[in-house]
Amino acid sequence: MNSLLSFFTIVLLLILVLFQIIIVLKLNQIKNKNIYIISLILSLLVAFGLVFLIAWWGYFSDKILLSNYGYDFEAMNDIERYLNVSKENFEKVKELERSMGGIGWPLKAILFYFVFYLPYFLIVHLFNYFIKKNNQGKVNVTLFSNKFLVL
Repeated sequence: MNSLLSFFTIVLLLILVLFQIIIVLKLNQIKNKNIYIISLILSLLVAFGLVFLIAWWGYFSDKILLSNYGYDFEAMNDIERYLNVSKENFEKVKELERSMGGIGWPLKAILFYFVFYLPYFLIVHLFNYFIKKNNQGKVNVTLFSNKFLVL
């Protein structure tokens, strides 16, 4: 069960990473600047939705695992919560319960989006910009120095 849930998480992360590359390839075909900017903003919004889906899926998959191990979410105290949990799964359940504590999944999604995804977004689009300009002969990028030379 755990490997199946991890597989879905990996698939969602791959979709998120590949989504931006596909968007860059499609945006290269657009000549109108207004449509380009609108498409860029829409891709950011769709990526935001995907990040929220991934964060929610992480929380939901933990709840599925806890239910699978026999954890009772409706119990009034710890004894009732762990009543159906077997002894060999007790430590896994405690670890999952601890991992669900802390900040909630919406805040995790927002932090992931602004700390990890937006820099990735900027790197992909800047890389695309330099490749496009280099192919047009307007920008000369030297890889052996720390600076980009614009001619």
